[in-house]
Amino acid sequence: MKTHATPSRRKLLQLAAAALSVGIIPMMGRASDDSDNDYETGDDDLSSNNTTLALANTGLKANIVVIGGGMAGVTAAKYLRLWGGVDINVTLVEPSAMYTSNIMSNLVLNGSRTINSLAYGYTSVAAKYGVVVKQAWVQSIDTAAKSVTLSNGSTLPYDRLIVAPGIEFMNAFGLTQSDYESKTPHAWRAGPQTELLRQQLAAIPLDGTFVMTIPKAPYRCPPGPYERACLVADFLKTHKGAASKVVVLDENASIQAEVHSFTEAFTHIHNGVIDYRPGVTNIQIDPDTKAVSFKDAQGLPVTILANVVNPIPPQRAAGSDGGWLAQTGLNNSVSNGVPDGRWCVVDVLSYESTAVKDVHVIGDAASCGLPKAGHVANQEAKICADAIIRTLGGQQPDSAPVANSACYSPITATTASWLTAVYQYDAVNKKMALAANGGVTTGATATEAGAIDTENFRDMNTWFNTLMSDSYA
Repeated sequence: MKTHATPSRRKLLQLAAAALSVGIIPMMGRASDDSDNDYETGDDDLSSNNTTLALANTGLKANIVVIGGGMAGVTAAKYLRLWGGVDINVTLVEPSAMYTSNIMSNLVLNGSRTINSLAYGYTSVAAKYGVVVKQAWVQSIDTAAKSVTLSNGSTLPYDRLIVAPGIEFMNAFGLTQSDYESKTPHAWRAGPQTELLRQQLAAIPLDGTFVMTIPKAPYRCPPGPYERACLVADFLKTHKGAASKVVVLDENASIQAEVHSFTEAFTHIHNGVIDYRPGVTNIQIDPDTKAVSFKDAQGLPVTILANVVNPIPPQRAAGSDGGWLAQTGLNNSVSNGVPDGRWCVVDVLSYESTAVKDVHVIGDAASCGLPKAGHVANQEAKICADAIIRTLGGQQPDSAPVANSACYSPITATTASWLTAVYQYDAVNKKMALAANGGVTTGATATEAGAIDTENFRDMNTWFNTLMSDSYA
């Protein structure tokens, strides 16, 4: 029987996308009639800084460029205008016309959702908040001149630059990019590969074998691979026979998120279908024969012949492999005392890079102590926007920022679990860390998990719609 405390905490999840969204900057007021805009509107612009929303005349002026139109970038662009007012000119640089949400994309695999249902555009943030959207690639960043050069040859001057490029995938398993796109899709960026994996899953033979891999943490969306294993298992035993198998090859020593929920799912709900193998190494995949070889946790060689292979590669900040991000020197992370260049270390009070002044990195590319997830990216964006607006106003960034990480994970086609965690600034280690009690007055711990049931599955859609609206509407 559920206690009365659980539904109230569930409401926190539904409202969590709005956390930090109001009341941080008390500058909202009457819109100015004479906004200056230093950026010319070109053919590739979605809008100028004109708005359908009355923005405040805060007296603050700055040109801010945001690179990347995912959850982090678009949220930062929106809230910079909302909190900063009419003279904070914001330009969002994004090569794609639409963003496809990675959140909920696992539900495409079992037909519960379509890829198109996860597509979000930039019309609202452009028209409503006056964010200028440039559909172009970043060619280079000149941090001395404070300018960004785009693929169309134009340059954007900035006072502050926010970088939210997301992730790119590292070479692994002996596979090529062509293999991922046509034979063994990772589908860890929602889009064509997600649809390909759905088709392969639908075509798997009766009592077939699905093999997937999980890279060593950190990777984007810690619960995502385990969620995928559950949904695939549910689909296979429902449509392809109870003797179907989902073999999960985890390069980590144990489940990385929602341990209680996924242990329950693996050992009871999907018992006999999911074969979970942690601590594997040296994974190699033949994209044509679908043979997967590896060493198990004891170091013994194993080979499995699969019908479908879903290898999720290790990840790093996009542009860190000799691209513009690396050329700017932003990828300065260290692993075990050795520079690895995978992520961008930031000051989590403002998300300003520890390597480059006046450049902020948010979202999956940042190394800050928070998990790499869409809800977290939304939170980081708001903390960053808040800090920039405070700094432009001659204040210091908030010295004790708080962020919420919330997530629902579908376990079957009709049930889901949930998890929420509250993070606070750790002044000793200068990182975000789990709060002692999660900031919840009911005595809950910093990390909470909910039961696997149909009510959570329904609430999952409310949470998702709230989150996406907060970022893109």
